[in-house]
Amino acid sequence: MNDIAIATKPAAPAAPATAATKPSTFATARSGVYAIDCTLSYEVTGPTDFLFQIHALRGMDQQVISESLVITPPVTAHTYADPTLNHRFTRLHVDKGPMQLHYTARVRRTPRAVDASAHEVAIAELPDSVMHNLMPTRYCESDHLSHAAQKLFGGLPSGLARVEAIVDWIYTNIDYQIGSTQATTTARDVFVQRAGVCRDFAHLAVTFCRALNIPARLVVGYARFEDPPPDFHAVFEAYLGGEWLMFDATRMSPVDQMVRIASGRDAKDVAFATIFGPATMVAMNPLIESVE
Repeated sequence: MNDIAIATKPAAPAAPATAATKPSTFATARSGVYAIDCTLSYEVTGPTDFLFQIHALRGMDQQVISESLVITPPVTAHTYADPTLNHRFTRLHVDKGPMQLHYTARVRRTPRAVDASAHEVAIAELPDSVMHNLMPTRYCESDHLSHAAQKLFGGLPSGLARVEAIVDWIYTNIDYQIGSTQATTTARDVFVQRAGVCRDFAHLAVTFCRALNIPARLVVGYARFEDPPPDFHAVFEAYLGGEWLMFDATRMSPVDQMVRIASGRDAKDVAFATIFGPATMVAMNPLIESVE
């Protein structure tokens, strides 16, 4: 069995924002230090291999000041970093019984203010490493939603304003509903049914951006929410003005206070846990707090 765990945030739908209270959809220059305290517990009924992505990203606008990983009962674990994006993966094997993974870290984030004039980069000028973020993927069928994206956003001013318009449309037209989607739900499904969770909001935003020739990718991390329980959070990044800018179409958590774990083409690249075997999650508690 290959079971992929993808972040969802169980909270009530947010009320539509007014012009006076509308939260920021992208990162500002607010820096800070955050304490991560993440516990994942499983019941394993037979030989099982786990692949976890829960380490805070080292690089970009993040500095991992300190961290630790404790597995109970002790098992041999192997952690390695992706050579291009610096994501870290932890692999381990459990034969049977309860297993708990406890990750703690202190991370400094120093996001830069977003340039309101950030422009869309011409295809011919895109770096080679960015090109794959223009392509349709399993969860982001930008080829199928190209007509809709052009009709909704094609006539708008290009650049940051167009990506903000995509975020506004998703926030207004897609309901946040726990249980409305599943692991196989795609952006096209969400566009039709008009409901989803954080990863679905991000998938649809990524899909619209790619359909407009704006490179985009999914990002997961530790985020602060007003309402419990805590959970991993999925947002997206668009490539504008020669850099990756982060946005949250759910507006559930300030993106400049989110600690990155990983980014990828869609959810299959950034699952916090992939399980090969008969194991069931019994508890999850990914906490983040500001300590500065």
